[in-house]
Order: sequence, then C-alpha cells, then structure tokens
Amino acid sequence: MLSLSKIKKDYKTGDFVQHALKGVSLSFRENEFVAILGPSGSGKTTLLNIIGGLDRYSSGDLIIDGKSTKKFKDKDWDAYRNHAIGFVFQSYNLIGHISVLENVEMGMTLSGISASERRKKALNLLEKVGLKEHANKKPNQLSGGQMQRVAIARALANDPKIILADEPTGALDSKTSMQIMELIKEISKDKLVIMVTHNRELAESYATRIVEMKDGELLSDSQPFDFDDKTGSLNISKTSMSFLAALRLSFGNIRTKKGRTFLTAFASSIGIIGIALILSLSNGFNIEVENFEQDSLSQSPIMITNQTVQMDEATLNEITGDVDLEKYPDDEKVYAQDDLKDTIVHTNKITSDFVDYLGKMDMSNVSGISYAKGTNLNIVSKNGDNYSLINSDFNTTFGTLPENPNGEEGLLEKNYDVLAGQISDDAGLVLIVNSRNQISASILESLGFDESASFDDILAKEFKIAVNDDYYKKSGNNFITETNLEKLYNSENSISVKIMAIVRGKEDKELITSGSGIYYTAALVDEVIGKNKDSDIVKKQNIESYNVLTHQKFDETMTKEAFLGYLGADVVPMAIYIYPKDFDTKGNIIDYLDKYNEGKDEDSVIQYTDMAEMISTLSGNIMDAITIVLVAFSSISLVVSSIMIGIITYISVLERTKEIGILRALGARKKDITRVFNAETFIIGIFSGLLGVTLAYLLTIPTNIIIENLSGLANVAKLNPVHALILIIISLTLTIIGGAIPAKMASKKDPVEALRTE
Repeated sequence: MLSLSKIKKDYKTGDFVQHALKGVSLSFRENEFVAILGPSGSGKTTLLNIIGGLDRYSSGDLIIDGKSTKKFKDKDWDAYRNHAIGFVFQSYNLIGHISVLENVEMGMTLSGISASERRKKALNLLEKVGLKEHANKKPNQLSGGQMQRVAIARALANDPKIILADEPTGALDSKTSMQIMELIKEISKDKLVIMVTHNRELAESYATRIVEMKDGELLSDSQPFDFDDKTGSLNISKTSMSFLAALRLSFGNIRTKKGRTFLTAFASSIGIIGIALILSLSNGFNIEVENFEQDSLSQSPIMITNQTVQMDEATLNEITGDVDLEKYPDDEKVYAQDDLKDTIVHTNKITSDFVDYLGKMDMSNVSGISYAKGTNLNIVSKNGDNYSLINSDFNTTFGTLPENPNGEEGLLEKNYDVLAGQISDDAGLVLIVNSRNQISASILESLGFDESASFDDILAKEFKIAVNDDYYKKSGNNFITETNLEKLYNSENSISVKIMAIVRGKEDKELITSGSGIYYTAALVDEVIGKNKDSDIVKKQNIESYNVLTHQKFDETMTKEAFLGYLGADVVPMAIYIYPKDFDTKGNIIDYLDKYNEGKDEDSVIQYTDMAEMISTLSGNIMDAITIVLVAFSSISLVVSSIMIGIITYISVLERTKEIGILRALGARKKDITRVFNAETFIIGIFSGLLGVTLAYLLTIPTNIIIENLSGLANVAKLNPVHALILIIISLTLTIIGGAIPAKMASKKDPVEALRTE
C-alpha cells in the first residue's frame, strides 16, 4: 500500500545543507498501528510530512498503491492528501471561526461532496467520537480532548486509507490521552495509522509496530514489511473548493471581526459615497436642465433660411486658423491665413418643390409653422386728423405669426395668455407685450398712442394697408412712393385691418416669450400678396435686372428675388420656421427634413439650424465635463481604498496562516487558498459598495434640503439605480484587485511552515 524507497530530505540555508532524512526505506501494511519513536531532530515529523504530501522529498521515491510519486504535480499531492490521508495534529488545528460540524465537513467540501451528504456523514462521525450534541459549537467552546476527537472525526471524513497522527496526545492529560489512543487503535483495525510520538510507553501499549529513528535514519523496526508491488493502481479524483464554499468560510472569519470589517468597508466606501453624490447631483441637474429645456426650448424653431453657417469641427478649424500651426508661437513671424471658403456658408435654394414637400409633412408633430416671405406691409394709421405710416420692417419689430397646422393647441395657446380680444386664423394683427405689459415706445407712438393705451382703445383702432398700385406711383420708367397718407388711408383699394388680440407670455414660459411687437397672421400676408402680386411695380421689377425704386444693381445683400418678395410678389419664402410640439416630435421633423436631402448634390441640399439642439448639447457637454472632473477627483479615494484593502487582506493572510496550513493539509489547492481570500475581499467589496450607495442615498436627503433652501430647486439629487449598480460593481472590482496580490501570496505559503504558526 505505502512504501518509502531511499527517501532523503535536505534543507538548504545558504551554503549550509541539513540532512533531515538520510535514505529512509520503509513499507507499511494496509491496516496496522505504527508508532515512530525518536528524539527531537531525529526526522520523524519530517518523515510524517513527506508521507502526508505536505513536504517534498529531495530524492528517493514514495510509492502509493504501487504508483511512484516522482512525477506528482501540486494538484496530484492535493488530491492525495484529500482522499488518501487524514491528519491528526498535536494542537488539533481546527478552524476557529467555523462550527465543529463545518470543521468535520471541510475535507468533504474540498472533495465536492453534496451538502446533504456531507452533513449526514459528519454527524455520524461526530456521533462515533461522542460529540454529536456539540456539532454547532465553535472549537473554543470544547475541551482539549473534545477538540482532538473533532480532529479525528475530520481525519476520517473522506474515508482515507492512511491516518497520520503527530503527537496526538501531547497536549492532553493522561486520562484523556488513553481515551484518544483507544479511539485511534480502533481506527487502525481497518486503516493504516502512523503515529509520531516521544512517549515510548504509550507506543508500546497501543501500537502494533514500533519504528525507531535517530539523526534521519532508521534504528529499528519491530515488524518490518517488504512491499514490492509497483503496478501503479492509484487513481484519485482531483479536489475543488467551490466559490460558494470559499464565501461561507470567509464569511465565518469576517463575522469574528465585525468591527474591523465595518470600518474597512466604511473607509472603502468613502470614494463610492463621493462619486454617488456627484452622480446624483449631476443626474438631478441634468433632469432639471432637460425639463427646463423641454419647457423652454422645445418651442424653439427649426430654422430654414437662405444661408446657414456650418459649425462642425472642420469649419471651426478653418475659422480659427491652420491647425498645423502652434498656438501662441514664440517665433517672430506673421503667417498667411486662407480666406474663409464658400463651403462655410451654405446657400439654401428654397424651391416650390421643397415648400410642397413640407406641406406633406406629418403636421401632428408641429405646433406651428411660419413662412417668411419678407413682404412689406405699408400700414397707415389715423391719429385724429394726422396720419402716420408704419412700415413692417425690422425696426418696428413686425413678424409673422406661425400657423397652427393641425387644429390642436398651437404655439400661441401653449405659450401665451390672451389678455384681450381673440386669436383667429383671419387676416389681422396681434400685439404681443412683455411681462410688464410693455411695448416699444416707437411702436406705441406709431399706433397713435402716447405713453399708454387701454386694451379697448387698441382693439378698436382701425388701420389701413396700402396696396402697391396706390403706394408706388410710376414716374417715367421708374417708381416713387406716395407721400399723401390721407389719400392712402381713404383709398377704396386699401385693406382694413385691426389688432385682433393682445397677448402676453405665460409666467413659466418667460424665456421664450420675453419679446414684444406687432405680428400679422398668414392670412393677412396672403391677402396682401393676392392684391400686390400683379401690381405694376411687381410686373416692372420682373422685367428689369436693377432695383426699380433705388436704380441700383442687385447684390448678395439684396437679391432680385428678395426684393420681389418685399414688394409682395408671390415668391418662395425667404425663411421657414417650424415649431415642434416637443423634443420627441422634433426628432421626427428632423428625420423628415434629412430624408429630403437624400441623393441630392451639395448645392441642392437644404440645411437647417436647430437652436434647441445646439443649446442643449452645449449645456449637456458642460455638465458632463464638470461631472467627469469631480468624479476623477473622487476616484483618487477609490485607489487609496484599493491599496488599503490590499493591506487589510495581507493582515488577514497573516492572521489566517495556520488556517491556510490546515486547508492545505486537508487537500486544498493553491487556487482554493486564493479563492478563499478572494471571497473575503468579494464580501468586503459588496458590503462596501452597498454601504457607500446606501449612505450616499441617505445623504441626498440633507443635500436636497440645502439646495432647495439655497436655490429653490426641490429634490435635485437623484441617484440613478443604474449608477448605483455600476458603483457597486466598481467597488467590488477594485476590492478584488486590491486583495489579489495578498491572496496570491497566501496560496504560495508552505503548508508545513503555515501549520507551525501560532
């Protein structure tokens, strides 16, 4: 069964070599009680460790069931110890932080035996050694004899062929020693028991065979046995500790150090708390900004104008200069910069086809649409006996009211309160005042009022819009304007119009309704164009290539097409403003506009300006940048906590060195030892992450109170559950990384030295 052939063991310390075993050859029967006697330093314990696979021989061979162990690898020795060897130590070597039952189960746990089978067998063994009623106690609650009985039960758990006992009664009184020896003798009836002892009397009383050693050599053997079978029948399955088993073992250890574990987890969680609070505030502010943008910017129009400026990265580089040149150079030279290329400014060719394409758009996405044709309204106002002309140019803040294309609540209804009158689709004017009911003094004066006017007076006021054939008089081949305003006002061709409503922006829409002025409906513009498109001046201007009013040539600042639009010709719009219902429908509109450009060349592409997107992207980028900087600073504490976890794990390795030796003696692999300490850091990492996220969540309560008192914003700090989960994972990852090196160091500890640690 077991045979040692010329086993030598040397220990080297520098140039000094100590010969612990000097060619020991010894064979054992399958079931006998062998006592190895000898003084200290005789090599008997070294021999026992080599038989048990805890130590490696320098030369010779250890033959197990006819198989040589010369080519055994670590995993083979681990499996051998787990399945073939049962250790009984002088100092019991029980794991203190787990129960008696779990100590007995440990070897079976490493063997991969199911939990129910382990428990049943462990209880039977404890009953056999008379300790079943103590199964759930911790080892320190037992007497020395009881602990040794637990150690014997553990040694028998995997039904090994060999029991190795190293001074099993050395720490016991004589009465208890006799009880233990009787138990070991009973075991030897069907197993090989090899016991190392100093006590000759004890050995002669219970052992069936006595082997004496001195100075690493055999002196005598009372019943020698010649074993020469080398057929190689040994077949032992490999051991494996599951991660769940490692978790249970480490959790038991952690429970004995609750205070230190909590402080460690709390210290590790500080970085998580900081980052969680930053992300909570960032998330909350982003939500507030998004809500603010949706409330205030969702009605910002998508603008399609004659010309748009490209603001992509390439264009910005072109505007700011050659990116290949260093900024703020020290050399005393001046370099040429290319003029801005035409591609920076894109000219939109708004055609009737494009206008028709917009007309087919899903108007359920639109709260308003405005076609600006640049048509001038020559409005004449009567103020008593005096008459004044109000031109709808930029100086008088005239604008076109957006149409409501879908019959639902439109742009004006959403954003403005009607103070007087009624808004309709009929031809007319609308007066928009600011939050203080103010309007430009020049506009109020041109309307025929002084510093103030009642709503009723303004709504009752009648204005006349002079048509082209009355306003522009032919003079030779050119045209001049009519100066007799009374004649224009009383002309039967003039269009009568009133201010149909006075409106003011809603209080919660102040950002986008802060302007004031006079606006005209699309129906009014259509009526004016209907009367002016065939006027004499329009017909003349269609023929001539110069401006028939100023006699100047057209240029980029004033094209012929734009001037015809000013005169009231039926031309395509100069600009189109599309007001989305909200941010979601804006995306549908953008997609529809992009679809028009598919397959078109650069000159035919229609580009647009999305002001809301530009503002929201800028604000989002600023918030993201601030968050990244703050998170980066807080992350430093995570690195520090990772280092601290490494130190704590290393301390744990030092504290559990003997436990490492016990586990290795029971057949645990190096990777199992690593797994035990990884499991410990896993538990601390999870606890640290959960603690950090929980504390951060609780801290959002006073944080929100402070922010609300300072800014009026309520419930700003909001911890996103996804962020919380990510932070827990980060905490777990960093903790495992921090404990990886100490865990690896633990796996490399020599089991013999580890067992000697007190």
